[in-house]
Amino acid sequence: MTMERTHMPEGHPEINQGRIGVLLVNLGTPDGADVPSVRRYLREFLGDPRVIEVPRAIWFVILNLFILTLRPPKTARAYRKVWVIETDEGPLRYHTRRLTEALAGRFEGGRVAVDHAMRYGNPSIPDVLTRLKAGGCDRILVAPLYPQYSATTTATVVDKVGEALRGMRWQPTIRVVPPYYDDPAHIEALAKSIEADFAAHGRPDALVASFHGLPKDYFEKGDPYHCHCAKTARLLRERLGMGSEDFRLTFQSRFGPREWLQPYTDETLAALPAEGARSVAAVMPGFPADCVETLEEIAIEGRKTFEDAGGTAFRTIPCLNDSDVHVDMMETIVRRELGGWL
Repeated sequence: MTMERTHMPEGHPEINQGRIGVLLVNLGTPDGADVPSVRRYLREFLGDPRVIEVPRAIWFVILNLFILTLRPPKTARAYRKVWVIETDEGPLRYHTRRLTEALAGRFEGGRVAVDHAMRYGNPSIPDVLTRLKAGGCDRILVAPLYPQYSATTTATVVDKVGEALRGMRWQPTIRVVPPYYDDPAHIEALAKSIEADFAAHGRPDALVASFHGLPKDYFEKGDPYHCHCAKTARLLRERLGMGSEDFRLTFQSRFGPREWLQPYTDETLAALPAEGARSVAAVMPGFPADCVETLEEIAIEGRKTFEDAGGTAFRTIPCLNDSDVHVDMMETIVRRELGGWL
């Protein structure tokens, strides 16, 4: 099938159609590591009612009076530690872009266009959907890069896609890749990356599988995220042939006074040396691409926490990023979800 042009009445432009779009969507990143850029990013991110489920009037005051005043300088310092200087972008955008380019190379002939967007920040979902549509994509597969579903991640991507579609008179047909937390291709890609690390650096006393945290009351309201993380961890542990003592499921990145999903990553890292684990490797199976949460919070701050508690050897296993195993996995999932279109 080749791209077709639909002829409109005189005075209207021709519309390209007949191509298929694949849109990879990741969380987002500031446009720069400076405080104003970080503040703009946090305003959009933390202003999403899917992310922070607090009455809007109350949260407006907290966000603007306190968080956006106090948090941006600290967050900007964290980003500066991991910023990709060569391309002047955050690591999340860098790795997502490279994954997109590698995946696009798996679809030859020009019929499938592969692009990427950020839920918060740039490139934005509305801009990239518009670009794909203008390029002839009348069917678009949206792939949220969140293996485990949460209303705070996958659902808000779908929300934003719907918001963009509301502005289009002629909408493309949309499909959304389902969560792939237990997909055999995903588990195998993670396992291969861990096995490659063990082969290169030796098997640690403990492997910490750290997932992004979530307020506990979100889980109690019915968010399946905790269950998805637990299943990813169990399948990965079984695939690696590890036991519950040397494979630890934890949750990171909590903030605020409320209780979050446990056990907490920082508390686990602080406790492991006393339990006899002198060497630890950390893997982040909920993060497809390295970002400030993996490179600064775990690789830098997590190392400090572990070593201050008496640990002697700490390392992080890179996220899948644009590795061959990740590109293979995404191609497998995307081709399956394009069934009937290709």
